[in-house]
Amino acid sequence: MKPESYFSDKIRAVDAKFEAQKIAFSPLTFQAVRALLEFGILRKISDSGDAGLTGKEIAGQCGISEYGAGVLTEIALGMGLCKLRRGDSGEQGGNGSGVPEKEERFILGKVGWFLLEDAMSRVNFDFVNDICYKGAFELVDSLRTGRPAGLKVFGEQWKTIYEALSSLPAKAKQSWFGFDHFYSDIAFPEALPLVFASPPRRLFDIGGNTAKWAISCCGYNSGVRVTIIDLPGQTAAAEKNAAAAGFADRIDTVPCDVLDEAAVFPGGADAVWMSQFLDCFSPEQISAILGKVGAAVGKDTDVWVLEPLWDMQRFEASAYSLQATSLYFTCMANGNSKMYRFADLTGAVEKAGFTLRTAHHDLGANAYSLLRFRKEA
Repeated sequence: MKPESYFSDKIRAVDAKFEAQKIAFSPLTFQAVRALLEFGILRKISDSGDAGLTGKEIAGQCGISEYGAGVLTEIALGMGLCKLRRGDSGEQGGNGSGVPEKEERFILGKVGWFLLEDAMSRVNFDFVNDICYKGAFELVDSLRTGRPAGLKVFGEQWKTIYEALSSLPAKAKQSWFGFDHFYSDIAFPEALPLVFASPPRRLFDIGGNTAKWAISCCGYNSGVRVTIIDLPGQTAAAEKNAAAAGFADRIDTVPCDVLDEAAVFPGGADAVWMSQFLDCFSPEQISAILGKVGAAVGKDTDVWVLEPLWDMQRFEASAYSLQATSLYFTCMANGNSKMYRFADLTGAVEKAGFTLRTAHHDLGANAYSLLRFRKEA
């Protein structure tokens, strides 16, 4: 499912040079978008509809100087966020746009609309701004050392971002969980009937985070009990959320660092669930975690893995977003994991003694893959 652009280089040289300039200035243009959103400029332009707004009107309505409105709307034009509305007169303005300069009015472009209204674009933007932006400067060091060197922007005491989650600033925490839940939760409605086609009585949710999946399971099936296995900070939050949802009697937790060599998973599961969890680990760590799972389950236990695989995406934009997310893992999360391709992920699981039994692709709007494994006999 890889796009043709991965195999051919048919772009014109002049267009390739333009793309190179976009990359060169991308830190500045990213912050320009942030300013356009913070000052409400894109929203005001959007609300003006086809009438549009002049630069002076934008400055007045958004509480910014005409200079500020000018530099931001000019780069917005360059990025395609805004367009100029042609005036009623055919007179050629001094700017060459066909609109007298004094009559220039800005209207929202398609790219601007997506930054304002598209949930995926906003979630990604907030995540990069609040979690990744400052730490991304340490990407080279992260690649050299194999550790998330950018994480120090939140404190020097953390080895991975998962340990830091409960201590992140409120805005950063909101953006992290918003990103995490947006991508996984959207596939839950299609995943639930598959997992409960043969209803498990006891399900282990490894990396259960805030109990979103566990609560969904209990709401979907009245007979299931769910055990969440995760770091202590996450299990504490999961217990509160389970209680608030009315499922405290059916959802329990096991605080556990899955990478601890001494950690042992409990037995008795009819099914094991891991949603957007294995991408938090290197291939070697995935095999080690699945080795612990294999020691705790029988050959009839279904092991479900829900992941967005970048080579199984319908759209090139989705694959690009996942490839870019790998850089977050490099410089912020742990320094050694990524968003995987289908063969790489299944290979790491099978190395631990499991066999892929079924693969359901294209779940949810974000094209998740739901993989079902069983331990080899």
